[in-house]
Amino acid sequence: MDDRVVETKRIALGGGCFWCSEAIFKMLDGVKTTPGYAGGTTQNPTYEQVCSGTTGHAEVIMLEYDPTIAPLEKILDIFFKMHDPTQVNRQGNDIGAQYRSIILYTTEAQKKVIEGFISDLQKKAPARIMTEVRKLGAFYQAEEYHKDYFKRNPANPYCIFVIRPKVSKIKKEFPEL
Repeated sequence: MDDRVVETKRIALGGGCFWCSEAIFKMLDGVKTTPGYAGGTTQNPTYEQVCSGTTGHAEVIMLEYDPTIAPLEKILDIFFKMHDPTQVNRQGNDIGAQYRSIILYTTEAQKKVIEGFISDLQKKAPARIMTEVRKLGAFYQAEEYHKDYFKRNPANPYCIFVIRPKVSKIKKEFPEL
């Protein structure tokens, strides 16, 4: 019997609407997700404030992950395949700085892995990767109705036409999920 204790890690990722990101990362074993806001200056922002573009925050998913089950490299691989990191302040029809591509790391070791991953990815990318990479400051949990949005609202048009195709794409790319 293995009695070792694994310390979970935290990282926040923004790649468009957090409903999409949460739906995708909930499929990954060893990961807990929390939708929220980070990267800005307003304390305790609301969804409406973040959507106004005045807070500086992005919609993000805080991941608490077990690196022995879900290594950071796997998380990054999924992250960069689930959205277009070459777009600035948008993902598809979701437009605004709150939808920017952003990674908010919590340790210097994560930062090194992220920078190396992006450097390797950039060599193959069709355009410049615009993903913002910086240390996580404050993280604010999103309102309760945002949690498990895709699971709780499968008939919502946004879920049908935006989230479901992204989930299908990632399942095809990563059949083990």
